Amino acid sequence: MGNQKTFLIFLTVIGITVSSFSQQVKEMAQVKGGNYIPLYGTDSTKVEVHTFLLDRYPVTNLEFLQFVQENPKWKKSKAIKIFADERYLYNWENDDSFNKNMSPDSPVTNVSWFAAKNYCECQGKRLPTMDEWEYAARADEETPDARVKESYNQKILSWYESPNSQNNNVGSTFKNYWGIYDMHGLVWEWTSDFNSVMISGESRAGSDADRNLFCGSGALGATDLMNYAAFMRYAFRGSIKATYSIKNLGFRCARDVDNL
Repeated sequence: MGNQKTFLIFLTVIGITVSSFSQQVKEMAQVKGGNYIPLYGTDSTKVEVHTFLLDRYPVTNLEFLQFVQENPKWKKSKAIKIFADERYLYNWENDDSFNKNMSPDSPVTNVSWFAAKNYCECQGKRLPTMDEWEYAARADEETPDARVKESYNQKILSWYESPNSQNNNVGSTFKNYWGIYDMHGLVWEWTSDFNSVMISGESRAGSDADRNLFCGSGALGATDLMNYAAFMRYAFRGSIKATYSIKNLGFRCARDVDNL
């Protein structure tokens, strides 16, 4: 009888785990892999992106609150300064509550790269690579690559100029070709290798590049000089460090299809 009860408990735990895992996958969109030419490439070399899963929405305040409650080392007062600067969760009231005028469904911001990375790992996921993020972000509602549409690029630029968009709830922008929301128009987002591009070098791996020269020689290595929205993203990434916690910088998670 005791063994039977233990077995039933085991099945219940397994069932909960499988259910939770299935829910996580359900909330992710599959992005079919392929080749693309990033803004900074070597002689317009195509980069291969393998099929992957990406969260449909950025991580919310409520989701991150649940995370810090389960992982106290990431609470506002306990985060180690070498992993998060002094602005980490600065807009939260305390360790266990975000500001009352913040929506639970708004994207969490003021989160360092280290905290975002650990959040994703605790979900059995990871941060997307920069190529994965850029590859998925090319899509509008109808096509997987809308970069050739001047109107689409202009729309992204106008979003970048809009203040306080991080206070809107996730899902408030359009659903793109892959079924993903808010790639543009809500918050900037961390990627796993956000600082891997030497934006003023002659290639993506320029060893003697100076990141402070973006506005000048940085443009020389670009594959699309008219893609100002992408320039802004790459410039932003090149200006930040992993400890930074910024008011309009959030994140979402990815997963390898092979890990399902």
